[in-house]
Amino acid sequence: MAKITLIGAGSTVFAKNLISDVLSFPELAQSEICLMDIDQERLGTSEVVARKLAKAWEAKPQINATTDRLKALDGADYVICAIQVAGYKPGTVIDFEIPKKYGLRQTIADTLGIGGIMRGLRTIPVLVDICHDMEKLCPDALFINYVNPMAMNTWAVNRATHIRAVGLCHSVQGTAGELAGDIDTPVEEINYVCAGINHMAFYLKFERNSEDLYPLIHQVVKDGRVPQFNRVRYEMLERLGYFVTESSEHFSEYTPWFIKRDRPELIEKFDIPLDEYIRRCENQITGWQDMRAYFESDEELVTFRTNEYGAYIIHSMETGQPRTIYGNVMNNGLIDNLPRQSCVEVPCLVDKNGIQPVHIGSLPPHLAALIQTNINVQALTVEAALTGKREHIYHAAMLDPHTAAELSLDQIWDLVDDLIAAHGSWLPQYH
Repeated sequence: MAKITLIGAGSTVFAKNLISDVLSFPELAQSEICLMDIDQERLGTSEVVARKLAKAWEAKPQINATTDRLKALDGADYVICAIQVAGYKPGTVIDFEIPKKYGLRQTIADTLGIGGIMRGLRTIPVLVDICHDMEKLCPDALFINYVNPMAMNTWAVNRATHIRAVGLCHSVQGTAGELAGDIDTPVEEINYVCAGINHMAFYLKFERNSEDLYPLIHQVVKDGRVPQFNRVRYEMLERLGYFVTESSEHFSEYTPWFIKRDRPELIEKFDIPLDEYIRRCENQITGWQDMRAYFESDEELVTFRTNEYGAYIIHSMETGQPRTIYGNVMNNGLIDNLPRQSCVEVPCLVDKNGIQPVHIGSLPPHLAALIQTNINVQALTVEAALTGKREHIYHAAMLDPHTAAELSLDQIWDLVDDLIAAHGSWLPQYH
């Protein structure tokens, strides 16, 4: 049976969902599952959860847990990565607090913006090291990346290593479910085609029985039924004609239009939750001990199959059952009017032949132009991470839409210097 290795298994909730998804398939129920994390305490909890899930699904996997990354990778068929380099502290806190001193506010700061740039610079070297280890220990394995900034990380791994890699997110299928609810249509009856980059992909088609459902989505605006938390995305629908995949709080910091320190009425109008990721992290930390007690108790775990793509990919590659998923892969002509060497999010066929991306053609020109503003930042961040040239960090921040809308060039340079100094040894040396 396949060996499935999870790097970052101490993220117990994610590990629980992924392991449950894998074991829900009878064909994968005897897989070797290797859990790896640098946090022994959290790793122990995840191992307990894995064994409880095996019992709940009446599966008989081989479960191992280790803090030794090389041991975990040795002979793996699938390597799933869900790490957070530098963690909440110091990593995330620095990404929020230092920009705030310059008047630059953020919501999530894990994909683009100055926070996304710094997270990418911390993370890319670690992911590349993992994949270099894979080249020696499991060269034919598939690397499944769940780590943000998704596009930057997947781009860098594909450029710097020979490992097959795909990036996975739940925003495409998650947003489709949200839209289905908004227009009161069963999501399983909806057919859609979506393409772009991670967190900025657009539904090019959204249909039911060949009927275009976009008029019903526009009707949500006309009827005044826009959910309070989703005002940014519905505003962009009205401006662009297409609905974007990632949440309103995310999207608000990928553009120059919504978070402005001298326009607080915009933040109120669009209900933008500043410092949202900080709150989420603090809530998770506060609730960890209670959650751990539940996981390690004698109480049975509730089992169900999620809509995450990871286990579906493994099942299709092992059994040959064809499926369509949305993956982050190198463009290479999949979207004609985006750079060939960018990382795009497109539908992919998966079967025993692996992941086969679908050619989309050209996006509507205004969508491609908007996406390009984000690709500029991604490209320069990847360049900085892989070449060690400090100048590319300044230029990435300079071209970031939100940062450029709020700060002068001198402020951007000073902010980058302050962030690099604050992150210290979590970053490599730049020249």
